[in-house]
Amino acid sequence: MSILAEKSFDRPVMNKYETLFHRHPSNPILTGRDWPYSMNSVFNAGATLLPDGSTLLLCRVEDRRGLSHLCVARSANGVDGWQIDREPTFTPDVERFPEELWGIEDPRITYMPELQQYAVAYTSYSRGGPGVSLALTKDFRVFDKLGVVMSPDDKDAALLPRRINGSWALIHRPMTPLGAHIWISYSPDLRHWGNHKLMLEARRGAWWDANKIGMSPPPIETSRGWLMIYHGVRRTPSSSIYRLGLALFDLEQPEKCLIRGDSWMFAPEAEYERHGDVQDVVFPCGYTLASDGDTINLYYGAADSSIALAHGSIRSLLAWLDANGHSEQSHDRRLRK
Repeated sequence: MSILAEKSFDRPVMNKYETLFHRHPSNPILTGRDWPYSMNSVFNAGATLLPDGSTLLLCRVEDRRGLSHLCVARSANGVDGWQIDREPTFTPDVERFPEELWGIEDPRITYMPELQQYAVAYTSYSRGGPGVSLALTKDFRVFDKLGVVMSPDDKDAALLPRRINGSWALIHRPMTPLGAHIWISYSPDLRHWGNHKLMLEARRGAWWDANKIGMSPPPIETSRGWLMIYHGVRRTPSSSIYRLGLALFDLEQPEKCLIRGDSWMFAPEAEYERHGDVQDVVFPCGYTLASDGDTINLYYGAADSSIALAHGSIRSLLAWLDANGHSEQSHDRRLRK
């Protein structure tokens, strides 16, 4: 016993993981109880700052049939005092867009300076499965729907805010029998898409992000590259766990991954994240940046039952990637060897 005890002192002490996102003490900041009309749950909201500095969330609202629509909530400080539209804001239009038959889900908002409009990429749920649709809006009251741009099974999509080498860029996640990986595609007009490239591959085996990954909020443009917060799904005998990781991509060649984090950096821990309609889920679709250009306000769906908020620092996220990531190219070479 003494030998075992003595040896135990020689073992390295595991450091507690670094907390990159700090949950707001008022979480969850929005639940079904806040809604002015009958519904089941609210989660997975796109987010943007409006010209007056207020925060707009485009929330996924699931009704008691199980079908989803989108509804706007506005707040002066992005935390409380939410003004929620009295009726659904963005609803399926099955006559003109039959691909929306079973609802519209998981919006991601990108402001497009060239167009002076906001682009909303969302999942349209058709008889053939979930696909990617786009809409444009100036005020989140009137929407110009462009229809399906990526056919099923595809989701987790967002546009980059500017053209890349003359083309618009859409990040999305097609599903195949071989796994779910993140791709990027290019278009001259937002309607016709091609030049598809694999952007980030789900790992294999026992990794936290094996077999199924997807982008979470739209990528953040930094001086070092496009910073992506993505989700990985770990399947367990009882359920699946949705956690968040980080990757960095080249500014002018976004399909080129520069650094990928090895471990997850945010996971379900709080009661409202562990238990709900779908347990063990943190799923952000939107963020806003504070006036300092560094503080990120991450809005995420918790257990498919509420919307929560966490604060982080872009500088800290990049520093964490440097310390806890690797070059995808060098990693691929090691695997081949």
